[in-house]
Amino acid sequence: MTTPITKKGYEALKAEVDRLKRVERPKVIEAIAEARSHGDLSENAEYEAAKERQGFVESRISELEGRLADARIIDTSKLSSDTVVFGATVLLLDLQSRQEKQFTLVGQDEADLKNGRISVQSPVGRALIGRRVGDQVEVTTPARVVEYEIKEIRFDAL
Repeated sequence: MTTPITKKGYEALKAEVDRLKRVERPKVIEAIAEARSHGDLSENAEYEAAKERQGFVESRISELEGRLADARIIDTSKLSSDTVVFGATVLLLDLQSRQEKQFTLVGQDEADLKNGRISVQSPVGRALIGRRVGDQVEVTTPARVVEYEIKEIRFDAL
């Protein structure tokens, strides 16, 4: 199953894998060697901590490489649609508070609510997909049910 991702998001995942392989993995190997030099491994907390860190680093590398293998880069700068799709930036009006909110629909690995980037798999993202300007959508969040009106759909380079 392929997962949509922006070019920027793909590059960020690749950079993290590269950092883990070039920086973190050698640090862990060095820490293990240092801990081994202290003798008895059965009661060596430094060795146990280093081995645990090694497991985390290797697991993270494997996880990220799997995500990269399943990723399908979507060039959002070339998208044009009158409906909300992956990569769209959507201007919404909260019908209760009358406040405007703006969200960009991105892949799960790129979601960053503080910067207005939400996953297409989030409740809001799922509610918006396929909708048009002027449509009203109802989103059930853990806190409340929110009603939005779609005011604008645009595609920025991501």
